[in-house]
This record gives sequence, structure tokens and C-alpha cells, in this order.
Amino acid sequence: MACCESADSSKGSLESDCHAEFPNSCAAAMEKEYLSPTETSTPSLQVDIQGYDVEFDPPLESKYECPICLMALRCAVQTPCGHRFCRNCIEKSIRDTGQKCPVDNERLVEEQLFPDNFAKREILSLTVRCPNNGCRDKMELRHLDNHVAECKFSTVPCPQCQESVRKSQLEEHTQEQCLRRTVTCPDCLQPYVFEESKVHEMICPFANVVCQFCNLELIRDQLESHRNTDCLKAPVDCTFSFFGCGEKMQRNDLAQHMLEFTGMHMRYMAEYLRRQSLNGCTSSGLESSPEQRGAARGGDPCQCAQELKNMSETVKFLEGRLVLQDQQLRELTIHNDTQTGQLAEMRRKLGSVEGTVRELESQQCQGIYVWRVEGFSAHLRSQEAGQAVVLHSPGFYTGRPGYKLCLRLHLQTPSAPRCANYISLFVHTMQGEFDSQLSWPFQGTIRLAILDQAEGQHHVEVMDTKPDLQAFQRPTTHKNSKGFGYVTFLHLTMLQQRQFVRDDTMLVRCEAMPRFDPYPRREGVQPRGPEPSL
Repeated sequence: MACCESADSSKGSLESDCHAEFPNSCAAAMEKEYLSPTETSTPSLQVDIQGYDVEFDPPLESKYECPICLMALRCAVQTPCGHRFCRNCIEKSIRDTGQKCPVDNERLVEEQLFPDNFAKREILSLTVRCPNNGCRDKMELRHLDNHVAECKFSTVPCPQCQESVRKSQLEEHTQEQCLRRTVTCPDCLQPYVFEESKVHEMICPFANVVCQFCNLELIRDQLESHRNTDCLKAPVDCTFSFFGCGEKMQRNDLAQHMLEFTGMHMRYMAEYLRRQSLNGCTSSGLESSPEQRGAARGGDPCQCAQELKNMSETVKFLEGRLVLQDQQLRELTIHNDTQTGQLAEMRRKLGSVEGTVRELESQQCQGIYVWRVEGFSAHLRSQEAGQAVVLHSPGFYTGRPGYKLCLRLHLQTPSAPRCANYISLFVHTMQGEFDSQLSWPFQGTIRLAILDQAEGQHHVEVMDTKPDLQAFQRPTTHKNSKGFGYVTFLHLTMLQQRQFVRDDTMLVRCEAMPRFDPYPRREGVQPRGPEPSL
């Protein structure tokens, strides 16, 4: 023990002598030897750096805690009185509060501080957690900076919007999410900042806009020209507004107006010419300035007579144009009526073709049909408001040849007796292409289901047909008015317990398995759930 104490004592005296003789070079060499990447930085950046503000695992022991900043010792130094501090913390304390130890008020100057390299090694070997949110990695403190530099959870500022983004997501953010990213307009191919999309849409010359008068869609550059010359519903002044006609109308009504009020326009023009003759104006005064028209009033009568003659010839020319336009208008009206009739005939043929296609599609079902009930939330709102909701599916066949069936779905209102807030589901027979080839009444098994679109836990009911009921007789109208099914098939509250409705769509499945044998079927399949009824 004595030997050990003596060795420590001699070492302590050696360090004391070393600092006394070489206070700067010796301390700098010892500090450089044990300086970790966590502590390397320029002197200007280290002036106000305090201890390590990181999460230690296990928690930091109090002996490694700086009494000033209350964090783990950074660049640990020791005082002659045996206390440990962060180098920056104690040096700042000596400069600000005087040359004394903050713990015991012993006299202390900066030259007396010496590096505590043992404490440095111990602290740098402690385990810490990565400070990045979401990262669960642990490492020694000496490796923290290297880990943070490569950690996929570390954040950096976006170079465009300065928002903090994870390094691993920076490329995706700058290309798809950043509000300051540069995008190209698909219409005019000009680049602009995504944040200014609405502004660009309002000024883009090639953006699609709608004419406020005729609702025609066209590009913005063409809008003004369209309104001024082509739009049939744009308001325009009468061609004879210069002569006194104050009527305004849609452009497509202008020709009719000109035709109906030709006499009135001629009177306007004649009155205008009479006034001009009395005032001694020349025809050129129609397009001249007020000063020129004033000077023209003093012209000789011969010149006015000649100009009056020219004006009369102009009137006759305009009358001829009116007659020609009237003829063209009648021809266009006849052509338009012909095209309207042809269009109606094409629509009728298209409707017939679409009906044939639907009929052929329904024949391919082979007895298994899935009905997509879309916009289900709107139907629920109507049901909650007490309105009757009755939906019918398109027709489908049990095969080819086969029976034609359809489904009927009711959303029972909250006030309905005995079946309030239930979904009712029924099957109806319909007139089909193969009715004459089939045996009636329809006999077989029908499986009805509302499909769970997430976990496959469908709500299924199975029923056997009853040949003595009117619902399964051969229909005498387009659709049998009698149906067969379940009044209380599924309660509406069940829709919230499973994912029966997805993307505002409910799927109803019907599987019809007909029997064509003339003999009664053996009892075997029993309905599950409530008894089917009319």
C-alpha cells in the first residue's frame, strides 16, 4: 500500500511539475492524445460548448457530471482542489465570476487546470442512445458523431424550403413534397414554383378555360377571340347601333333580329342620312374626327348631294346582304333540323346496342352475380331522414339457357314496424330470352350475401325456393311484382362492425342454383338465419 501511495504521489508531483514548467504544451499534448471525434471542432465553435447533452444508457453517474452545466463532462479538466468540470464551463466561470472554484470557493486560475484524461476515456466509453427521433441504436459516446452523420433518421434542412427532413427522405421530399420545388406546367411547359400553382393556373396562356357564355372549353389564349367573333351566346350590339338601334342580344340571335327589324333599321339609317344632309355632313364624317366633321359642315351642296347618293348605294348594298344572309340562315336551319333528326336516330340505335350488350353480359354470370351498390353514404342519409330507399340491380341469368333474376334492396326507415333500420333483400324473376325453354315455376337454392371487403367474414343467408309462391312463377310482365327474400337480412349497425362498405360501395352477392328435375327435392339445405319471406 505504501508503495502504491508513493507511486501516486510521485506521479502527482510529476504532473504538477510538468504543468508548472510547460503549462501550455504539456496540457495540449495530453488533450490531443485523447480527443474524440465528438470533441473535435474549431476553437471558435468550442467557446460556449457545454457538456454532452445526450441520453446515457444506463443513466450517467454523478461523478461524471459537470457541476456547472449539469451535463456529462466534455473535455474534462480537474482543479487542484479535486473537482471536475467541462473545460469551457470552468474557464467561462473563472472569467465571469472570478478566480475561484464554483464548488468550494478555493482560489483558482486557468493555469491550474489540467486535463482529466481518465475521466475522458471513461465518459467516451459510456453507452448513449441516438438523439434522432425514431432511431433506437445505441453506441459508445466516442462513436456518436459518426453514427449521427450516417443515421437514416437524422434530419437536414431542405435546400429549397428549409424544412427539416430526414436524410433518407430528402430526395423524395425535394421531388414530390416540397412546396418550393420546381415543376413544369403540362400546358405551356414553363417551369414555376409548386407553391405558386394557383397563380400560374390563372395566367397560363395554354390552360383550359370555360367560356362564361356558352360553357365551351378552350385554351385561355383563344378566349378573347372566341368571345369577340365566335361565341354564339356572347352579348353583342346590333349592327345598326351606330344609326340608333339600341338592342343587345346573343350573337346567334343577331341574324334573326336583323331579319325581323330590317324596316326599322332602314328608317334609322334614313333618319340618320336626313340629319346629315340637313347638317351638311359628308359621308367621310362617319369615320372622321369631330374637328373634321365640323369643317365638313361648310362644304358645297354639290358635294353633299354626291355623298348622299353614295350613302344610298351603301344602303341598297346592305339590303342585298340582308336578303342573302336570310337565305343562308334558312338553309342552316333546315340543315340543323336534319342533323338533329339524325342525331336522335343514332342515339336510339346506340341505346339499343347498349341494351343488347348488357343482356349478353348478364347471360355470362352463370348464376353468380355481384352487385356494386355505389354511393351508399347518400342512401344512408336518405334512410336516416325517413325517406324510403328502394334499389334494384340489373338483371342477370342463372346460365345460358337460364332464368333471369334481379335483386331488390330496401333500407328500412327508423320508424318501420318490426324491421326498423334493417336491410331487406329480395330476389325477383324477370322475363328472359330463354323462358320458353325452361320449366316453371323456378326451383332451386339461392344464396344471398353482403360481402366483408376486408377480412372475408361475409354475412350469408341460404334459402330454398317455394314453387307454390307467385314469386317463382313465370313472369307475365317485365319483372315479377312479387319477390322472395329476407325482410330483416342485416341490421344497419352491423355495417360499422365489419368493412361491408368500402370506398362508399357495398357489394351484394347472389348465387342462384336452379334444379331442372320435375321431382320434389329432398330436404337437406336449411336456411340460416331468419326465415325468408315475401
